[in-house]
Amino acid sequence: MVKRPLILLSNDDGVEGAGLLAVWPYLRKLGRVVVCAPDRERSGTGHSLTLTRPLRIKKIRRDFYAVDGTPTDAVMIAVHGLLRDRKPDILISGINQGANLCDDITYSGTVAAAMEGTLLGIPSIAVSLVVRNNKKPIWEVASEFTARLAKYVLRNGLPEDTLLNVNVPNTKNARIDKFALTIQGRRIYEDVLVEKIDPRGKPYYWIGGVEGKLRIVERTDLGAVKRGFISVTPLHMDLTHYKVMDELAELSFKL
Repeated sequence: MVKRPLILLSNDDGVEGAGLLAVWPYLRKLGRVVVCAPDRERSGTGHSLTLTRPLRIKKIRRDFYAVDGTPTDAVMIAVHGLLRDRKPDILISGINQGANLCDDITYSGTVAAAMEGTLLGIPSIAVSLVVRNNKKPIWEVASEFTARLAKYVLRNGLPEDTLLNVNVPNTKNARIDKFALTIQGRRIYEDVLVEKIDPRGKPYYWIGGVEGKLRIVERTDLGAVKRGFISVTPLHMDLTHYKVMDELAELSFKL
């Protein structure tokens, strides 16, 4: 008897996140889905691990688990704990409510969960819905595209040390057949730090920022989304800049 695929589903919006709950029934058509995600929103945690305290896990219902840690913690606990007898065939992180484009992926807990899956040898996909200005999220296209992409990856796999970062426009015109393979873009923010004074006269800071002026490059993830396309960016875990190796070779003689 052929086993159904085992799908690990996580995110950084929390185990009851709207995007996770939206994509869950679509993935269930492909196989068994085990959800292991933070117990609350953990946006912006990046690829961080909790090393200074024990982690607690709570079973919400069958195949739904909440971890009081980061997305990376949740993936580690799922793979090495809950599912230690069988490694997941694929990991899906998302669907995140908000974009994970350009340099923002370095801060993203959504992408970090997929990165951890990749490091553990699991084909992994991070998915985000580009929701702006408090508009109502439209989950259907993102969910259907995620399921179709997952089905492809389950059948064909991914290159070693490679994950897919997907961003879906939050528009009624978005279509599952309107997507583009893209490269990671660059984005510049203005007014990144806001300083204010609290009621006791002490300063506090709010990290944020608004998008500055950009030259949209069509091949980038940001460029594709701006044109209404679903962006699919293959990311590689090896951060070495090989082209610079020869340029820096003289360092061994000068330092």
